[in-house]
Amino acid sequence: MIKSSKKIALVAHDSKKEKLITWCKKYKSVLVNHQLFATGTTGVLLENELNIEVKKFISGPLGGDQQIGSYIAEGKIDALIFFWDPLESMPHDPDIKALLRLATVWNIPLACNQTSADFLITSPLISQDYKRDLEHLERYKKERKLMTEK
Repeated sequence: MIKSSKKIALVAHDSKKEKLITWCKKYKSVLVNHQLFATGTTGVLLENELNIEVKKFISGPLGGDQQIGSYIAEGKIDALIFFWDPLESMPHDPDIKALLRLATVWNIPLACNQTSADFLITSPLISQDYKRDLEHLERYKKERKLMTEK
C-alpha cells in the first residue's frame, strides 16, 4: 500500500538540475507534504533552494542511482521523478537503466520529464492511499520457487 504521504525520489542529470529545481519550487506546497529523497548534488541543491529537508544519497555516478533503486525494491520509495537527459551519454547509463527498470518492476509512479511530473504531482492520487498491483511479482516469485523445488 502506498500511503497518502508519499516517499518521493527526485533525480536530475546535470543539464536538467535547474529545470528540476524550478519544477520543485512550483510544486513546493505539494512536496512539503511528502518525504523527499535525492541523489547527492540534487539533494543539496533542493535543500538550499527550497529550504526543505531531503534525505540525500551519494551522487548518481558514484552509486546514488543504485541506492535509490535499492530503496524502491525495499518498498521505501513510492514515486520517482527523474529529469534525465536522453540526448547526453552518461558514464553510468547502466545504473540509470537499472533504476528505471526497478521503478517499472515495482510498479511505482515514474516521471521522466516535466510534463509527466506535472501530471503525477497534480493527480488526486498524490495525496491518497493507493494499492498498487504487484501481482506480476508474486507470480514471478511463485514460479521461481517451483523451479528451485524440483
